[in-house]
Amino acid sequence: MSKAVMLTTKDNPFDPFTQFDEWNAFDEQKGYFTCSYLAKFAYTSTELSDKDQELAVEFAMDEIIKHNPLGIYKKVYESDNANTNANANEA
Repeated sequence: MSKAVMLTTKDNPFDPFTQFDEWNAFDEQKGYFTCSYLAKFAYTSTELSDKDQELAVEFAMDEIIKHNPLGIYKKVYESDNANTNANANEA
């Protein structure tokens, strides 16, 4: 089983897994709307298996991180703390 992964911003102090409401409020207050942004790039379908859905969403996260001009996005994994996550995709 793969670890759950979420897209967040480097300045968000909240853990999106355990503090989602606070995380989302901070995200929207900053005007990022990360969940909606991710939904625009993730090519998902009810015809895909759960695993393929997860892969499509993670691929979209990787593309956002790779191409985001502000350099604010990173992935965090469920067992990581969002405040201290060392992400291989970060500069």
